[in-house]
Amino acid sequence: MIKRSLNGTEWTAMVLAGAASLAQRADRVNELNVFPVPDGDTGTNMDMTMKAGAAELAAKPSDDVGRAAETLAKGLLMGARGNSGVILSQLFRGFSRAVSGQRELTVPLYATALQQGVDTAYKSVAKPVEGTILTVAREAARHGMSLSRRTADIAEWMDEVYRKAVETLNRTPDMLPVLKQVGVVDSGGQGLVYLYEGFVRYLTENGGDHGAGLSGASFAAEPVRAVPPRSPAGIGASAETAAAGRTAQARLATESIAFPYDMEFFIRRPRVGRSPFPEAAFRRTLEKDGDSVILIDDGDIVKVHVHSRRPGDVLNAALLHGELTELRILNMKDQHRELLSSRDHGRPALNGARQPRLDEPETLGWEAASGLPAAGGGLADPAGSDWAEEAPNPAADELAPYGIVAVSVGAGNEELLRSLGVDTVISGGTSMNPSTEDLVQAVSSLAAGHVFLLPNHPNVWMAAKQAAELAGRPVTVLPSTSVPQGMAAMLAFREEDTAEANEDRMIKAIGNVLAGQLTKAVRDTSMDGVDIRCGQYIGILNKTIVTAEDGVVEAARSLLGRMLASGDEAVMILTGEDADPACTDALLGWLGERYPQAEIEVHEGGQPLYPYWFMVETV
Repeated sequence: MIKRSLNGTEWTAMVLAGAASLAQRADRVNELNVFPVPDGDTGTNMDMTMKAGAAELAAKPSDDVGRAAETLAKGLLMGARGNSGVILSQLFRGFSRAVSGQRELTVPLYATALQQGVDTAYKSVAKPVEGTILTVAREAARHGMSLSRRTADIAEWMDEVYRKAVETLNRTPDMLPVLKQVGVVDSGGQGLVYLYEGFVRYLTENGGDHGAGLSGASFAAEPVRAVPPRSPAGIGASAETAAAGRTAQARLATESIAFPYDMEFFIRRPRVGRSPFPEAAFRRTLEKDGDSVILIDDGDIVKVHVHSRRPGDVLNAALLHGELTELRILNMKDQHRELLSSRDHGRPALNGARQPRLDEPETLGWEAASGLPAAGGGLADPAGSDWAEEAPNPAADELAPYGIVAVSVGAGNEELLRSLGVDTVISGGTSMNPSTEDLVQAVSSLAAGHVFLLPNHPNVWMAAKQAAELAGRPVTVLPSTSVPQGMAAMLAFREEDTAEANEDRMIKAIGNVLAGQLTKAVRDTSMDGVDIRCGQYIGILNKTIVTAEDGVVEAARSLLGRMLASGDEAVMILTGEDADPACTDALLGWLGERYPQAEIEVHEGGQPLYPYWFMVETV
């Protein structure tokens, strides 16, 4: 029997089957590392991202596929972990936009939605690389568009899409040389294939007699069943608040508030005869005499947030584009005076009202559902949406100039970062990446007008950028790909300087530091011109493997020999949880003899998997 369409309940069951398929093989995906080290977490990141989406689907079931897809997209967006998880969330974000308002999913609509998901995901990546999950998704979607004109059977169509994904995955080593060097396929692409495999298995078992399903696959041997989703670890947990007790508002003079009117409202756009909302031009109009401008164009509704000197001009400009609703205008100078007179410099109530906690359901709202930046402020959705809202941001008059969030691993490294001025440290980066929601909550927990975010790991970068878009306040994501780089950036930070000057100085500091990592190989391979045997210690300089030795001290000497040029540089050594004190003493003895002019600092970092991290300043 041909299955021509899926309603929201059926589509949800298919998605859960895909999530279960991925979860069962997450460890296999983790093993597909492009580096021969045991810190692969692509499978874990994709699995936890899907679990976050599945939890949303379980909490808000719908028989309409449009609403179900929107719910999934919201859950994935906030639960996205690592680059692979962010890309996965973007694939479904585009998908949800294509099926918005639809009750059932047909083959033509499915094909269009799959393609729109690919388009959205590609836009989220600054420099897409061939041979990755994006390539697998693109080729599968392209094949699906072509096939949609030849079959109306969703199970048959999805099986062909899956086969194309498998075929493309098997070609990824020919597209990306690093995969061929190691002898693996792309890990993110493999995760997507497992997801699609679960889709096909559900459809063939529940959509009629399609015995040929999965016949071209060599990946799935075990049965896959849709299982009730579980809330992913860490989702919804309160972020650490390092800014507690700050008296930021006391350090701010009332007269220094240049744009005193905090404005937030909706423009309800006419449904008939309207032209596209001129977002760029309207933004320029608001920025002429205002700042903190956030615009969210959701079609029928445009949400506006701005700090302005002339609220009347803002409202007159907005009226040209539709009706105004849910207006809120606060005089931040009055708020500041009230706060100072009350002598309460914690997190005081606004106008006598209790401040809601970050985890209270009534403080949740509609912006997060669409993946658009949240402006904060706790406004209800005039369209009546039941989506959860972002955690509220502190009032403008409570804000310190800056807050800093960093990702790190190891108790010693966390303590060092705090001593350098980091307000909130999120655990993660080596084998477990924080989610977008973790990062958003960390940013929201700080009573700061501008937040600097240090990802300190290449796989946290995309989640950090996504969190910055959702945070509802200025957030600068710095290009730190290791904890030593993050520490170098903090050494360059100056609280009395402007955000732009700090950003420039911190980026330069990151560029002027050499970051070395020492770890043990878990397989034989050849990479970056270095032949590596399983069990050897390998030295990674920034992103390049430069040495492989049988002993940890020998590998450390070889790596540091490449990092120290003049011999009088400042060297920081961060010991991992597996570092042997005798090896550390031997290494320090060698440094003292070989580089007597070097300034050496040793700290117990406590990071797993890496017995040593090194930082050398080049200037």
